[in-house]
Amino acid sequence: MVAHLIDLAPSTELIAADSTVRTVPPVSQVLLNIIPRNPFAALAEGNVLQIIVFAVLVGLALNQLGEQVAPLKRGFEAAREVMFQLTRWVLELTPIGVFGLMAWVVGSFGLDMLLPLGKFIVAIYIACLLHMALTYGGLMHFFGGMKVSRFFKAVFPTQLIAFSTSSSYGTLPSTLKTTTEGLKVSPRYAIFVLPLGATINMDGCGGIYPAIASVFIAQLYGIPLGMEQYLLIMFTATLASLGTAGIPGSAVIMLTVTLSVVGLPLEGIAFIAAIDRIIDMIRTTTNITGDMVVARVVAYQEGLLEEEQGLPSTCEIDKTWAQN
Repeated sequence: MVAHLIDLAPSTELIAADSTVRTVPPVSQVLLNIIPRNPFAALAEGNVLQIIVFAVLVGLALNQLGEQVAPLKRGFEAAREVMFQLTRWVLELTPIGVFGLMAWVVGSFGLDMLLPLGKFIVAIYIACLLHMALTYGGLMHFFGGMKVSRFFKAVFPTQLIAFSTSSSYGTLPSTLKTTTEGLKVSPRYAIFVLPLGATINMDGCGGIYPAIASVFIAQLYGIPLGMEQYLLIMFTATLASLGTAGIPGSAVIMLTVTLSVVGLPLEGIAFIAAIDRIIDMIRTTTNITGDMVVARVVAYQEGLLEEEQGLPSTCEIDKTWAQN
């Protein structure tokens, strides 16, 4: 059904958007870029994947040293509580920001811009919705110990923020709140897995979008694709998702990796660049939904749920910290 929707012949109604030529990094370079050369530079530049790798190494070192570094552990715990408080302040202003962003998206793009590429947009939306309903819903039903309807009801406010902001990083405060309070995942686990998922768990950007976009561009230029090309699309799209930043529009840049490997013209990106914002909204919604599903499933399987371990809730942690 998705392939049928994107079966679009070249049309003069499509107007190429302005595009900038960028150097496409090889897959090996994407993997090497995960390793931080300078952790302080990674912090300053906001390179989240390098920051996570450095944080994991520091955490392993702290566990290895044990009581020798107990004061430093307490310092990190105090810093965590400070970040929780900043997160709550951000969430208090979130409704105002969401309203402004939604008004800007509707006012800037409108419906006229959606008509020429309507089939492509519909294909992306159907694929993402089916993925969330079937794949994520199935994982939650069979492995997450939670009713599918209850799960989607709990995560809907966060999905709305992700749909409006098109940013996995910008949605992190709400993702963390929903995962710990709505899905009952231990905060100690959630604060580790969610930032990691916002960087490397990109089902919408790294799986669905490059595949459909590649097929669309191939049909647009009349280029037939064989089984080998489809396998290459699957492989390179998955690897490229590791280097996709959780910010609006980054998936378009990483799409060049997939198109280059398959041998499709990079100029085809110009046809979909103008509507990328509309597509990015559902991509981001898919990504953060996957992050919360993984957090809940792993926590349920490994006994990391608050209600199972008897761990204090986020509100109780706040009260305890305030008393101390």
